[in-house]
Amino acid sequence: MYKKIMVAIADDEISRIALEEAQYIAATDAAVLCIVHTVTKGMKGIDDDEVNNRKAGAALLERARTTATTSATPIVETRLLEAEERYGRTAIVEAIAAAVTEWGADLVVVGTEGRRGLERLVTGSVAEQLVKDVEISILLVRPH
Repeated sequence: MYKKIMVAIADDEISRIALEEAQYIAATDAAVLCIVHTVTKGMKGIDDDEVNNRKAGAALLERARTTATTSATPIVETRLLEAEERYGRTAIVEAIAAAVTEWGADLVVVGTEGRRGLERLVTGSVAEQLVKDVEISILLVRPH
């Protein structure tokens, strides 16, 4: 059913679960899997924190690729995305949405903590914003 599946990850447990779901679907459908992680960049040019964030992001993607390629997933790609730090979650969502369009994904898998009430109102959610901004199917994965 799906040919190109993109999974957006962070360095947390819910992302690990989302990656497992994406791997399962990719293996079942013989689809290509693209794992993405977004790092933020500042306005003043590259500083040590940004370099460290990029290294950590690249290492996270490499661990995820290693995990995914040991399963039955046929092809695994990774992409390190950049978002403007000053725009916060909105920039992260825009970076993921642009990658979805550019790569031609037909499914996005993303973890969500399922925040409720005031916490949801104040912090929002990358997953929730993706549902509004992306025109393809999205699988929201919650903690077990």
